[in-house]
Amino acid sequence: MLSTRLLPLFVACSGCLGLATAASDSAPNIVDLGYVKYRGNLTYPDTVAYLGVPYAEPPVGERRWRKPLALNTSRIASEAGGKVVNATEYADFCIQGSTGSGDAGGAGSEDCLNLDIYAPAGAKKGDKLPVLVYIHGGGYVYGNPANWPFNHWIHQSPNVVIASVYYRLDSIGFLTTPEMATQNLGDMNAGFYDQVQALTWVQQHISAFGGDPSKVTINGQSAGGSSVELHLVAHESKGLFSGAIAQSVFRTPLPSPNQQKPMFDYYAEQAGCGSGSAAVKMACLRKADVSALSRAQDSVMYNFTGPYASFHPVMDNKLFTEYPSISIMKGNFADVPVIVGSTSNETLSGGSNITEALKAYFPELTQTDLEQYLKVYPASDFDSDAQRFQVATGESDVICGRHIIGLAAARKNKAFTYRYNQPVNNATSVYHSSENWMMFMGTSTGFNGTTTFEPQTDLDHAFAEELIAYWLSFVRTGDPNTFKLDRSPVWPEYTAKGQQRIALQEPKTNDLTISGSNAEQEPALESSRCDFVASKSQRQQA
Repeated sequence: MLSTRLLPLFVACSGCLGLATAASDSAPNIVDLGYVKYRGNLTYPDTVAYLGVPYAEPPVGERRWRKPLALNTSRIASEAGGKVVNATEYADFCIQGSTGSGDAGGAGSEDCLNLDIYAPAGAKKGDKLPVLVYIHGGGYVYGNPANWPFNHWIHQSPNVVIASVYYRLDSIGFLTTPEMATQNLGDMNAGFYDQVQALTWVQQHISAFGGDPSKVTINGQSAGGSSVELHLVAHESKGLFSGAIAQSVFRTPLPSPNQQKPMFDYYAEQAGCGSGSAAVKMACLRKADVSALSRAQDSVMYNFTGPYASFHPVMDNKLFTEYPSISIMKGNFADVPVIVGSTSNETLSGGSNITEALKAYFPELTQTDLEQYLKVYPASDFDSDAQRFQVATGESDVICGRHIIGLAAARKNKAFTYRYNQPVNNATSVYHSSENWMMFMGTSTGFNGTTTFEPQTDLDHAFAEELIAYWLSFVRTGDPNTFKLDRSPVWPEYTAKGQQRIALQEPKTNDLTISGSNAEQEPALESSRCDFVASKSQRQQA
């Protein structure tokens, strides 16, 4: 189903669905892929959004919990019948899980393997424009790319192409039990394979939109940042991208299939498929209505009490043969330029007890590990117990991905790191996802694929332009400085010796001609703590 939400899309063809005549095939908002032509929305005079472009076959029926099949372009061509297909409205997003705020998930569709592609109006094959592929966050549980639109990015810099990926989520994307491999009952990490297939489609077809498949930067925030980290080490992702931007890397454990099996059994029971062997359960689950699966995955989130209680990527010994932090520290990852960073005050843990929160997040940590944490994060180093909790949990949950990835990348290629330091709407801290609000027109994620776009000030718009300029400069050249705004400071390269970064923030005045961002040194104490966090990566399974 199509969700309703406030969205600054400036639709030029509102209500157009299905097929249209080919009378205006040469229009600047029509793209010819060879097997089909699509009409997109001319959202600005210089910007086109092609929405809901399929990149794989629908993963339904017996394809549920299987790797995606490459798109059958002959089928698409036959269905189009020579007419231009309207790509003017957002397609169904993938089945949502609960955000964990007491809400029920379940909105969306299984037939969701699409891309939203944003391109300069009139862009054509041979233009060789750099490409950004964006992977949304949401804990691998929820998220709708429509909530992070890129129209204004292209309008600001009409010399890139951007593709935003829809991928299977929660139990639909990441159901795991050992028998899936040993008895060929399915494919683990199906949702991640979706991302791989999307990148493969980009390699094959993005040139039709004016893009250069040899110059693709992957970018994501939170679970999207985690996905970027995983693509850096995944065996099937080699050669599919040439740059990476990882924002607030979600350092979630990659459990083994055996560790996920109790959750699988509980889920199957909640879906009405709890009897029999794993093969019988999987056959039952494949026939189950998606509403039953949605209720079952919500029940896992709120009621399952095992140590591994969420659906996300697992250590499958195919895509991943080593925990990502371990691979990265060994140098076993893609040799590409990298931007990596986090916000100033983020943590993904709740409560006030440091060791309980860390044990809940990383179940394999030992009592000795937890005691060491308390020594590495002594109360005397912090202004309050709340700050101590946030830093002690947040650095392992998210923040130290910046140091671990940045340091390793600097040894192979160019690396740039950042600390995002601008709170949302006068909040007292700079929480997780704060930069999304700024970069995507005031978006605030709601339940079941919805969002609200909140008003932004002129200063916010100016700061957003500064951020977008850095990001797209990196996409274009592998360096955020080449096409930065004149008012923006030079973003120092992060090196093993220098370890300098940029603090991204608004100026303290309403003067739109200056920047509030500034270069800074990574604090030695933070570096030392992150080295400690890195030393625990094996038992963090991260």
